[in-house]
Parts: sequence; structure tokens; C-alpha cells
Amino acid sequence: MPHSPSAPVILGNEPGSFPHGVLAERHPAIVRQVRDAFPYGPGQHRALDALLASCAGGRIEELPADAHDAGRWASWGLGDHAGRSWFDVPWLWSESYFYRRLLDAVGYFAPGPWQGIDPFRPFKLAELDAPGTDEELAALDGLADLPADEQDRALLHGSLWGNRADLGFRLSAGGTGAAGATPPLVADDSAALWSLLPPSGTGTLCLIADNAGRELVPDLLLVAHLLERGRIGRAVLHVKPYPYYVSDATTADVVDALRRLTGATGTAARYGGVLWAAMADGRLTVRAHPFAAGPLPFAELPDDLRAEFAAATVTIVKGDLNYRRLVGDRRWAPTTPFADVTAHFPGPVAALRTLKSDVVTGLDATTEAALTAAEEQRWRVSGTHALIQVRS
Repeated sequence: MPHSPSAPVILGNEPGSFPHGVLAERHPAIVRQVRDAFPYGPGQHRALDALLASCAGGRIEELPADAHDAGRWASWGLGDHAGRSWFDVPWLWSESYFYRRLLDAVGYFAPGPWQGIDPFRPFKLAELDAPGTDEELAALDGLADLPADEQDRALLHGSLWGNRADLGFRLSAGGTGAAGATPPLVADDSAALWSLLPPSGTGTLCLIADNAGRELVPDLLLVAHLLERGRIGRAVLHVKPYPYYVSDATTADVVDALRRLTGATGTAARYGGVLWAAMADGRLTVRAHPFAAGPLPFAELPDDLRAEFAAATVTIVKGDLNYRRLVGDRRWAPTTPFADVTAHFPGPVAALRTLKSDVVTGLDATTEAALTAAEEQRWRVSGTHALIQVRS
């Protein structure tokens, strides 16, 4: 690993901190929401209650001895963390393991009628089917008369802002500052990203997806646009192998999103057809590697993923969690160079991220000072700021 981390790893044991709030408040709320979303039986209710009690003040427990992935989690550090408080281990690890235990509690992995039932599916479908999705897809029709570079920017910003995608699609020649159309970018390396994706491109794009539903749709639209315009010859969409972080995309979510697009009208339907055909002929493939739902930073990528990303023209890393895994979930000074903390990554990499947690790198000192003066530290976690960062 070329870069030696120097910032402390983020834990969740500081009362009042954002990570502490996630562990102490958000996780118990998720347990309750999942319990209420399905007619689970007594055994599942008991398991969910036990997980709720564990979150409140218990200790991390080992997986069942016969768990299909017990060996994998052992290699990911479970033996070192078992018996410790959820708050006293790396926050990234603690969050990931919480979702693995939640799936255990609802019987996701166990043989029986609940095996493979996504406990977060009702929430994902509600968002995908929301009226706002129709509005965002309809906004695509307004891009047809724009110059090519403005269409590129609109689709890129649609992917960046996720479920605020309509704002991205409506960008005009004025860019991100036009009439306050979108909140500001704290870093913008989009020109460097486009230089990696020339109009005559024939290379491979890897896109490490973030959320399902209304955030996955604009990611797929960006891929369709790049394929249709000949900026890439092939795309590989990396998703989670099982439900994770409530809304993270799985293969089933990709299918739902594609059906949503092909069932739409206008430009959205055309892009849906592009993607459907690309899936059929192999120009678009979906990958669900076990490491995608792991608790480790990308600096510890397994060899097969390292080889895949090394061969890609560029890997786009979407979203907040993937950003934390890319740069390392540490208390970096915001001015720490992005190139330094991503030096471990095996090929060109671009981060598209709306800021929803404390970790941030690659800012210039003036930007950081202005943000902190205006909002103290809320800009880091509020989701009102975003970044596009590239290391080629």
C-alpha cells in the first residue's frame, strides 16, 4: 500500500458525534422499522428484540458456527471484535456487521420461507414508485435540444445528486451555480473525469453503485448515456450481494430499476432499452462480489477485484459509504490530498458523492474555511453538499 494512513480511525464511542448517533439511534430505529414492515413470526421477533438490546448496550457476538460466511467474517476481523462494545470498534466495521446480524435475525440466510426475502424491499419500492420518480424521468426529455457537453453534465450531476436527480437533469449552461439550481460542489474534477471518457472511447467503466431506487435510476441513466454516445464500450455495475445499509442496491434492485425505465415513456424508455439490450449482449454486466458488503476499506481489496479495477478505464465510486471505504474511514484533515488517500486503488478512480458523514478529503483551504465559517460542521453530514473527485 503506497500510502500509510496517519489519521485516526473513526469509532462510534464519542457521545454527540454523528457515528455515535447512528449506532445509538439510527440502528435501533431500523430494527423497529423492519419488524413492523413484515408479518414475521415469534422467532424472528425474539431475534430482533435481542439485536435491539445488543445495539443499546450489548456486546458484539460471533456468528453462528454454521453460518455460510463465518470464515469470511473471521478473515474480516470478527475474532478481534467479538465481545467488545459496538461503539468501541471501527465505525465502518460496526455498521457493516449490524446489517449482517439483522439479516440473521429475519431469517434471510436460513433455509425456510423467509430465505432471501429483502427486509428493506418495501422501503426501496415505495421510493422507486414515488411520483417524484416520474418527474425526474420526465425531465430527461428536456435534454434532447442541449449541446452534447451540457447533456453530459446533466447526466453526471443526476447521478451525483441521486434522488435529487431532477436538479441535475435540469442544469443549464450556467452550470451548478445557475440560479441556485443545486447546492454547491465542494470539489469538482468533472473535466478530469470526462478526459478519461473521450467520445471515441472503447474501454470499460466500472461503477460501484450506492443506493437502490431513485438513486440507482440516474446511475443507470449515466451508464446508458455513455454507452449510447460511444464514450465506453462496456460497463460493469458493482452491487451488494445481499441487502445492506437499508437502501444499497442489489441485483434485484437493478432489475426493478430497469423495469421502471423500460415501462416509462420518452427518453427514459429509450435509455431503458439501451440498458436492456446491453445486458443481453454483455456490454453491461452486474457484479455482486462478497467484498462489496464487507466491513473493510478498499485498500484491502481482494486480488480479483484489484485486477478488475486495474484493467478498467476508470472506476466510478458512488455515494457516501463507498467514499469512506475508498479513502479510509478516518478523521482526515479535509485538505488531505485525494490523490494521497486513494494511491492504493489499482486504477483510475472517480468519486461521486453527496456528503452525509464526517469523512472528506481533497478540499482546498479556502473552501474548507468558508464552509466551516458558514455552517460549522453540518456541511459534512447534511447531504446539501457534494463532490466530484478524480485520481487518474
